[in-house]
Amino acid sequence: MTNPANTMPFSRLMGIEIVAATKERVTGTLLVRPDLCTSGGIIHGGAIMAFADALGAIGAYLALPEGAKGTTTIESKTNFLRAAAEGSIVTAETTPINIGRRLSIWQTKITREDGKLVALVTQTQMVL
Repeated sequence: MTNPANTMPFSRLMGIEIVAATKERVTGTLLVRPDLCTSGGIIHGGAIMAFADALGAIGAYLALPEGAKGTTTIESKTNFLRAAAEGSIVTAETTPINIGRRLSIWQTKITREDGKLVALVTQTQMVL
């Protein structure tokens, strides 16, 4: 599978790897590099949000109705639950909560290698 994140320049810059992608589930991984961290050596909240946004966008794009041109994020909410250390790999799994004609809502769970939840993100994507 070609990495869909490579079509998004910022996601490519972050190093997001898509493991699987369907309109029912998108899974990806991200190495917590030093340039994605806060001064404390843990993943930056913005990196977490961008990771989730990329996966939600891919899911929304795959679920677009026929004739739609694209999708864009119009709302995103993140609950930060625990840290992920520099050098670790975080995994994200995005699933739809609702897919409508004009909007879709996606939930992303980001976990550490030990399976503990780092963040829970809910975003709304608008069909263009």
